[in-house]
Amino acid sequence: MKAIIPVAGIGTRLRPHTHTQPKALIPIAGKPILAHITEYLIEASINDFVFIIGYLGDKIEQYIQQHYPNINAQFVIQTSGKGVGHAIWLAKNLVLPKEELLIIFGDTIIDADLKSIVKMEGNWIGLKKVEDPRFFGVAEIDKVGNILKVVEKPSIPKSNYALVGAFKIKDSQQLLEALDTNLAKKLKTYGEFTLTDAIMEMINQGLNFNHFMVDNWFDCGKKEVLLETNSLLLKKLIQTASSHNFENTIIIPPVFIGEGCKISNSIIGPNVSIGENAILNYATIKESIIGPFAQIEFAILHRSLIGNDALLKGMSQSLNIGDSTEINFG
Repeated sequence: MKAIIPVAGIGTRLRPHTHTQPKALIPIAGKPILAHITEYLIEASINDFVFIIGYLGDKIEQYIQQHYPNINAQFVIQTSGKGVGHAIWLAKNLVLPKEELLIIFGDTIIDADLKSIVKMEGNWIGLKKVEDPRFFGVAEIDKVGNILKVVEKPSIPKSNYALVGAFKIKDSQQLLEALDTNLAKKLKTYGEFTLTDAIMEMINQGLNFNHFMVDNWFDCGKKEVLLETNSLLLKKLIQTASSHNFENTIIIPPVFIGEGCKISNSIIGPNVSIGENAILNYATIKESIIGPFAQIEFAILHRSLIGNDALLKGMSQSLNIGDSTEINFG
């Protein structure tokens, strides 16, 4: 089985962070989004990977080769944002005949039994019930769980089963042929070649798709979802306040602190992830992600996302305030 991970997106919803860093390399709970996905697949005994890269793709290639030298990683460049369907189609020459595929979107973290999913026969699509499915691909299913129809971001959804960006494809050649057909017909949805349209083409040809439900799903394309995902994953880490010894500092778990950090006179946590070699002094931080080599002094942060090498210095005052005085720094 081969894993295909599209990571060519520009990540406009996470600017300014994605001006200099691919979205897939933004850290969550101590490591990049892509690292969570890659290690999740490795744990399911998958060793063959194809990464579809584009914007700042050299950084992704360098990261994978440096951190996962033992996997068989291949990289395909998508030069323009033509959609996930086009991204998968670009990998067609790397897919062997009858080779099964596991497709995971590069900004998607799911909580599911991937080891069992890999062993299941047939074609499978990951789903999650959502309150408002209009912003996702949506599946309509029958009483026994077969998928009848998939639609990309329908204005009037006929179900609340959202596609989570995880697909186990047995009929890989038929998928590639469907993508070929859609590209030849220039069949686009919202200006892009979608994987959803290709799967619908397969369903129309009589191929069967079943579904699996995921316990948790995080589409890490927005700041709020990144912070929520960070909090959830931190709770799974075995790391307590006793793990750290910083000068005049209180650590309120769950917290992840990378190697080489210098922290003093601060209150950190809960739900804070700090990258390696960050410097914090007189900082109060909770529900936040701090990138590697960032420097923060005299600051109070809540639900914040601070990029790599960023510098933030707040105010430092020495006050002598008399009776009946009101001072507002807000």
